[in-house]
Amino acid sequence: MFGHSVKLFDLFGFEIKVDASWLLIAALIVWSLASGYLPQVLPGLGQGAYLAVAVIAMLGLFGSLILHELAHSLVARRHGLGIGGITLFLFGGVAELVDEPRSATSEFWIAIAGPAMSLLLAGLFGLATMATHAAGIVGTIFAYLASINLILAVFNLLPAFPLDGGRVLRAWLWRRSGDMLEATRKASGAGTVLALGLMALGLFSALSGGGISGMWLVLIGFFVLNASRAAYQRLLVQDGLRGRRVAELMTPDPWTVTSDMTLAEVADRVMLAHAVSFAPVVEQGLVIGQIDASRMREVPREHWATARVADVMAPLTDADLIAPRMTAEEALHRLSEGPHRKLIVAEGRRLRGILSLRDLMGHIAVVQALGRGAPRRPE
Repeated sequence: MFGHSVKLFDLFGFEIKVDASWLLIAALIVWSLASGYLPQVLPGLGQGAYLAVAVIAMLGLFGSLILHELAHSLVARRHGLGIGGITLFLFGGVAELVDEPRSATSEFWIAIAGPAMSLLLAGLFGLATMATHAAGIVGTIFAYLASINLILAVFNLLPAFPLDGGRVLRAWLWRRSGDMLEATRKASGAGTVLALGLMALGLFSALSGGGISGMWLVLIGFFVLNASRAAYQRLLVQDGLRGRRVAELMTPDPWTVTSDMTLAEVADRVMLAHAVSFAPVVEQGLVIGQIDASRMREVPREHWATARVADVMAPLTDADLIAPRMTAEEALHRLSEGPHRKLIVAEGRRLRGILSLRDLMGHIAVVQALGRGAPRRPE
């Protein structure tokens, strides 16, 4: 989901990170406050003062977003879910759940915690605003943070998955049907409808003279649309692989080569003969390396008759080997995070098979075609 994230600090055991895109939104917030909002509500200050107040208000928003996501994370931890960290990015923040909630009840409480925190912050900043009579720099900052937290709470409660309101909707649907996947499909559909509506409204506003505010609606709608579809597809993948082990999905007894074979022999006898572009290098029953078409292309073709596999093969690392008992979900994570699209399945160094991204995606496609979901009952 994210590009380049930088860890800032740890809070209650969670890594707090900032994506590079947050710098853009932070700069836009400071600019809009310093050039538009603050001169209207605090006339007579210098440009430097407006800039300083805008930075303080932006940092207040930064803290509010962290507290919103921290609420999600603490409740998720209480319900036994792992959290990869909290990351702020272009359109707000996200608590990175390692697992999906195990029940409709936990889904509801995890989802509602964030908006509840934003509403609490809006109330506290509202009380602080009244205490200062909304006067001066401090009162203005409090008023801004009260309104922005209220907006965050209301927006996140929209019934569009994967927004918090969409997750509440999923929890309700899941509770009624007992089928998490079907509940996610319907909540994702609601997210798609809302996203298209936001994009249409934003486009109409931009064409009617709304300018940048209309374009922001289009961008937010586009983000919700992509996030909604991606979240549902991710759950389909998890559902399709649930309960499967690498040994069930791998290609067993793959074609292999030896280190003393020439590249010409590999090309003719293995790759072309059996329509494969990858082969483990095996000696005395043990895997010692791997070779693929891309490494062979690095050697001029006129040298293939004399160049040996040992000269160009890639040595094995722990990241290239997986055990047959590894879960399919873990293997998919390894494939998606690493540079290779194929992993060697071995016990010790004894070859058992090859697992590719195509193997996993093919299995998921068949599961979806057969309609073999794995619904989980609510608590």
